[in-house]
Amino acid sequence: MTRPTLTLLETTFHERDIVLRMPFRFGVVTMREAPQTFLRARIRLNDGREGWGWAAELLAPKWFDKSPELSNEDNFDQLRRAMAIAATVYRGIAEPHTAFGLAAAAAPAFHAASAAAGLPPLVAGFGTALLDRAILDALLRLEGVSVFRGVKSNLMGLDEALTPDLAGFDFDAFLAGLTPAASIRARHTVGLIDPIIASDLAENDRVGDGLPETLEEVIEVYGVTDFKLKVGGDLDADLARLKRIASVLDRLPDYRATLDGNEQYADVAGVAALWRAIATTPALARLAESILFIEQPIARAKAFSEDISALARLKPVEIDESDATLDAFLEAKALGYRGVSSKSCKGFYKSLLNRARCAHWNEEAGEDRFFMSAEDLTIQAGISLQQDLALATLIGCEHVERNGHHYVNGMNAAPEAEQAAYLAAHADLYRRELGAVRVAIDGGALRVGSLDTPGLASAVTPDPSDLRPCRYEA
Repeated sequence: MTRPTLTLLETTFHERDIVLRMPFRFGVVTMREAPQTFLRARIRLNDGREGWGWAAELLAPKWFDKSPELSNEDNFDQLRRAMAIAATVYRGIAEPHTAFGLAAAAAPAFHAASAAAGLPPLVAGFGTALLDRAILDALLRLEGVSVFRGVKSNLMGLDEALTPDLAGFDFDAFLAGLTPAASIRARHTVGLIDPIIASDLAENDRVGDGLPETLEEVIEVYGVTDFKLKVGGDLDADLARLKRIASVLDRLPDYRATLDGNEQYADVAGVAALWRAIATTPALARLAESILFIEQPIARAKAFSEDISALARLKPVEIDESDATLDAFLEAKALGYRGVSSKSCKGFYKSLLNRARCAHWNEEAGEDRFFMSAEDLTIQAGISLQQDLALATLIGCEHVERNGHHYVNGMNAAPEAEQAAYLAAHADLYRRELGAVRVAIDGGALRVGSLDTPGLASAVTPDPSDLRPCRYEA
């Protein structure tokens, strides 16, 4: 199959300020506001056609780099610089490549430039993640195909160029076998300071905007049965909080949950102690049975310093923050980790390549031993949310962590015309309620059939005039 080749001609950067309706505590930060970045890329195909593509993502503080000496603004600037470096390197490649081939060709120079700029690998990956999505969006729009059709036909030319461990793997057959679903379950995040029941909130502490604020209310309004539970690294405090959460979840006929350590435990012994305590606490019996896996419990500086196989035999463990390079999952596998998270902010192609690894390793093992999960970073409704949902369903996830709809008041930061356009084009995914267009979650699920549209999962593109233009410097 002859795949289109392209060059990157131009990039522009824009931002929109996002204010959270309620604070979100994860790891070492309580987030209340952050900019959302929009990257626009113009490409030229080998046949001379030109077109624009988009990607968007929240500039989340204290996740990509948790260094305590850095301010939130320092974190934002790191991510901006990563995007600028990626754009500079990609534009400097004059020879046409496939969409994935361009990413592979740019990788050596990009890694060198981002390292010289002092950017940690996870920060650097944010830059290529946004640019690769914008380029792919432009390609799919020019070809008039959806991301689902484009990926199944390997329009972007995915191969083993960046993952030599997959040499000989049949990427075309693998991608052709991916079967996206028309809906996906929402896995609700319970943050470290989130109220559990009504009495946790004094009346004057309520947001009072009509949207759910407590875990009880979330379950009642959205019908969710899947949950992501944050733990904070203090065994006694974590157990006490989990018991309060379980007292609510146990009212449900059935539920599933994951534990997210957000790097808060110092070593594998601490995590094993947490799990043994959960498993032997009568009030947590149902919760223990419902836990699917534990997500990145150990700080990234130590996560790969010891074998975790003994812990993994108790409960599967996956990497998230430690998934900073394309080699990370290989290193994690050798230490006993069985899973890796998918996040659009870490890379569309990275998720597909790690999903290919899972398929390859599971075939070798003769069982479904290795897995991927779909995780959130307060993704905003619109093009960012839709691109991430498309990726999650492409790689076969039946549920996806969703928290942006809970901590942010829908699309209220966007102009009315933009909100109306998304609602009209993606009426299965959104509804208008309480003064804004917002994500529709019914029976605990999001309907995503309308993402099957030309481009990377969105029939709508933002109006640059409605965004703050920004100049990002490499």
